[in-house]
Amino acid sequence: MEEAFKDSKEKTIFCAKVALERKALDITILELKKISSLTDYFLICSGRSDRQVQAIAQFIEEKMVEKGINPLGVEGTREGRWILMDYADVVIHIFYEPVRFHYDLEGLWIEAPRINPSKEKV
Repeated sequence: MEEAFKDSKEKTIFCAKVALERKALDITILELKKISSLTDYFLICSGRSDRQVQAIAQFIEEKMVEKGINPLGVEGTREGRWILMDYADVVIHIFYEPVRFHYDLEGLWIEAPRINPSKEKV
């Protein structure tokens, strides 16, 4: 079977663009490859309501399944306040806006390089 993406960065950019299709806000990509063994990238974004957060997650999962990729795990879908989607080399965090500011993942990973998804091609 042919790989759906050439690398984890391409996979992350694809997921970011899918999230944008569901009007995700403040999309941030943190590159963790050189500073953590957890994953290569964090994709962090927000929704204005729990329903929007759930819709973003559902759409990402649908589009990834179309590419033949299933998540290793998904948590938080029922509440829709912080959904975590684990794709091994990419971990996606979809927050209800106020919850995102409370946990401040960007602040916790301040040393991680940022990637602007709008400047990347997939």
